[in-house]
Amino acid sequence: MTTTHHYDILIIGSGTAGLTLALHMANDVKVAVISKGQLEEGASLYAQGGISVVLDKTDSIQSHIDDTLRAGAGLCNEKSVRFTVEHARENIEWLINQGVTFTRDGITSETYHLTQEGGHSHRRIIHSADATGREVETTLLDKAKAHPNIEMLPYHIGIDLISSSKQLGEKENRILGCYVLDIQKDEAKTLLAPITVLATGGAGKVYLYTSNPDVSTGDGIAMGWRAGCRIANMEFIQFHPTCLFHPQAKSFLISEALRGEGAKLVLANGEQFMERFHPQAELAPRDVVARAIDHEMKRTGHDCVYLDISHKPASFIKEHFPTIYQRCLEFGIDITKQPIPVVPAAHYTCGGIMTDLNGRTDVPGLYAIGETAHTGLHGANRMASNSLLECLVFAKSAAEDIKKQLPLVTSAIVPQWDASQVHPAKEAVAISHNWDELRRCMWNYVGIVRKTDRLLRAKQRLQVLQAEIRDFYTKHHISADLLELRNLADVAELIIESALRRKESRGLHYILDYPETDNTHSATETIIAPKNQDDEAQL
Repeated sequence: MTTTHHYDILIIGSGTAGLTLALHMANDVKVAVISKGQLEEGASLYAQGGISVVLDKTDSIQSHIDDTLRAGAGLCNEKSVRFTVEHARENIEWLINQGVTFTRDGITSETYHLTQEGGHSHRRIIHSADATGREVETTLLDKAKAHPNIEMLPYHIGIDLISSSKQLGEKENRILGCYVLDIQKDEAKTLLAPITVLATGGAGKVYLYTSNPDVSTGDGIAMGWRAGCRIANMEFIQFHPTCLFHPQAKSFLISEALRGEGAKLVLANGEQFMERFHPQAELAPRDVVARAIDHEMKRTGHDCVYLDISHKPASFIKEHFPTIYQRCLEFGIDITKQPIPVVPAAHYTCGGIMTDLNGRTDVPGLYAIGETAHTGLHGANRMASNSLLECLVFAKSAAEDIKKQLPLVTSAIVPQWDASQVHPAKEAVAISHNWDELRRCMWNYVGIVRKTDRLLRAKQRLQVLQAEIRDFYTKHHISADLLELRNLADVAELIIESALRRKESRGLHYILDYPETDNTHSATETIIAPKNQDDEAQL
């Protein structure tokens, strides 16, 4: 049994981007926000460092722009960078007005404490201790839950976007909503809306080791791709240099803010090594730091390196990094007295669905914001703490663009989700096996340091996996695990194809066959278009 529900705006994803858009729109229209798990679960919740914004008198908008462009290795869209940076302060003030509490310089101080992270030339990271994402996410979620025009739908996962060309056979394509699976009821629903917004976050779970939560399976990118959107720069996957290395510490990130406050990366014997790789040492861009750690681990044969901040006063560490201190203590690591074992892990998807400055995609009726989108802000490497800022800025600009289209109506009669030709799976081992094989393949062959023959091997194996997944999908009832596996496979394909097309090393994409950056001509984005848009660019 499939039920149909109508909304003015359907937002898929309940992180900072989705909630910000919902709150900007809710006074004018009826909004639905769906989340495939608990409403607060997502990458936003675990963001530790903070949000980049120019607040200090010695800092400047131009300096923030220059730092972002430098980190992006020649691939940033300067118009997008300027737009984001210039709108930073007003969005931070909006957060404060929503009730978000940021750390101040002192108990009685009227100024906010700003920290410095990799790639930044000034202290410009406003934060809430070392749990900024949690403070922002929970504050916005409380606001959204209390708003009468926002309906929150936890444990709902998107199956596929509803498009007028696929579902209705119309020549002109437009997104009409989304088929979703109510996970708890095991029931498909048809959610219709004149505007659908993808805000599902990134795709870190495509790799075996990631700092991302389990929900980061690239659902929005995959659904947008299948619906006809162009995808850009998927080869640029940011690996966070420092995740806690412990068998029981699943995906726990050690914030870059520690390095901003003087933490040093060392080998098992206490030797510092970052000075050999970059003049900024520990504050070098993340791609440099991640490759340096990867190099040292391979050179020494050790499973990890160490991050040491124990030379700082214990009171300072506990005050500024209470979450990290307590979490490490749970695993028997007292960071006030001993170094933290760390390894790199997949952290951020710099590419995604191509959008304009208002979050519009190629397909009418569909927007994308947050990590799901490719706005041109990050280029070949995202600078630290620009991600939450991007969520805020583009959620607001999307809201303003959507409001210009009010009132919104849709009169399409859409067919229900048809599950009459499939049957229940007798066992789920095929899903779990393919899930594990896919992630190991991506980690081993499409990781921090790449090589063409390894990429081709990954592509060949993925084609086999794709065929197995399609066969299972067409014959059996859908489940959340199957939908996530399908989406991960689509994203993996986009990453591999993008990596194969870039015949140089740039930013986060380092390939041994082409170790140098090609500066003989202007840097170009890697854009992959669906078959109906660009036959030469199809997969």
